[in-house]
Amino acid sequence: MKTICLIFWLFFLLFSCSPNRSSKKDIGELKKTNDIELKKLDSIRINYLGNPTIHDLDSKSGLVIFMDHKESSEQIIIAEFGGKILSSFSKFGDIPDGYGRLMSTLRVIDANSFIVYGYNGFMTYNKEGKALSRVKLIDLQTPNYVPMLMGYGMEKIREKYLYINQSSPVNNDYSDINMYKDMYLLNLLNHAQGEKEPIIQFPESSIFRNGKYFFRNAWDPVFHLADNKIYVAFGLEPTIYAFDDSAPYKLDFSLPLDLPDYNYFKGSDEYSDDFSFFGLRFTSGMILNVKKFNGYFLVAYFLGYDDLDTKTNLENKSSEEATMFRERMKEKYPSRIAIVDSMGIVLNDFVPQGLEPSSMLIRNGELWMLEKPDEEIELDFFRLFRMGLKIEN
Repeated sequence: MKTICLIFWLFFLLFSCSPNRSSKKDIGELKKTNDIELKKLDSIRINYLGNPTIHDLDSKSGLVIFMDHKESSEQIIIAEFGGKILSSFSKFGDIPDGYGRLMSTLRVIDANSFIVYGYNGFMTYNKEGKALSRVKLIDLQTPNYVPMLMGYGMEKIREKYLYINQSSPVNNDYSDINMYKDMYLLNLLNHAQGEKEPIIQFPESSIFRNGKYFFRNAWDPVFHLADNKIYVAFGLEPTIYAFDDSAPYKLDFSLPLDLPDYNYFKGSDEYSDDFSFFGLRFTSGMILNVKKFNGYFLVAYFLGYDDLDTKTNLENKSSEEATMFRERMKEKYPSRIAIVDSMGIVLNDFVPQGLEPSSMLIRNGELWMLEKPDEEIELDFFRLFRMGLKIEN
């Protein structure tokens, strides 16, 4: 089973002394413990042979929505929590009620409908695939990347949706140092009007405001809505920023993360178009997902190569040597999850066995994760697990 990204560039530093840190309201609320872990509470098994990408699920409606992305088609499949597939259809390509190309993962609205954010606008379909409504986008810009991954989709914020800002810099110029000051990282999407409003910029304390250059997409944000806050981590920077979820979206506090042995790119004095500079995207540590669950932050992250492995990665290799090196690195640097308290203290840090760390998705207060596929055996089913926190006092 694989995940597909459209223009997705596969896959912070100093203690950030934010002037707003003292305004953090929940310091000390949680009892610190070193004995806390994720545990499986329930599961969904869906019989399907293929390469599904999980887009969304919703326990209230009892629906799971996923897709099978192929070279010339994208099949939408709707299943129920019991595992039964209810419908399968395609809205891809140049058809009257198609979405064109996707800008985000699909999202369940209720027991009979879901919304699609695509080039043709905001499309609403029922679970049999009938188009219910369409709202054209007022300002369509070709996205610079589209992460088609479970846990990376739009989030409902009152009557709108919150999502990543997919715009490129002016003239697609990543060498302009001023772009870090001017960049907006998130968008508020008005699906009823087809409008978007850019919000959230890098705080002054961010590594991306340190006067250095970074490889393209080093700042890809991951975010979560909770406590009337927008919690955001900017790409490789090991900090969670908390912004108010209403205008003017003021920074409330920042939470530096002391992730053990986290290796990430600190920036360069010069910008480069050389592939080796962009190639740092594959070797630098990255924050892959952030969720706040039962009062704790769950941080999925890629550890990043150490200096020696980063250097080795750039050396010329034969095809066989390159393949062997990638396999060793995959085994040496698996993605991890850190459980962090309200003061930024890492209470547990681990590789979740049999689960995809970046797939964390919260719906209706429930945390779900995707079972990690066996790369050696193609199965005719996939499983999703509802997760909880086990705390030993």
